[in-house]
Amino acid sequence: MKKKIHPKYEKVKVSCACGNEFETKSTIGTAELKLEICANCHPFFTGKQKLLDTAGRIEKFNKKYSRKTQDAGTATQAPKAAKTVKASKK
Repeated sequence: MKKKIHPKYEKVKVSCACGNEFETKSTIGTAELKLEICANCHPFFTGKQKLLDTAGRIEKFNKKYSRKTQDAGTATQAPKAAKTVKASKK
């Protein structure tokens, strides 16, 4: 390996928003790394669904893509099925 081109591989203290803390090694260059979600609080690993809403992103999405609700009196009926015409053999 060439010298002086590789980053330093040092111990890093990782802390999650849920309160979980552990140590690992990384080339990030700082002594501390902060996470929003880790394996202890991730829905895939815990089996619990947890909504993380950062700065109203869910509300913004729902507002942008939500369908308009129709009043019960103005709702349109479903279109009738098209009639099939059988061809006669001669």
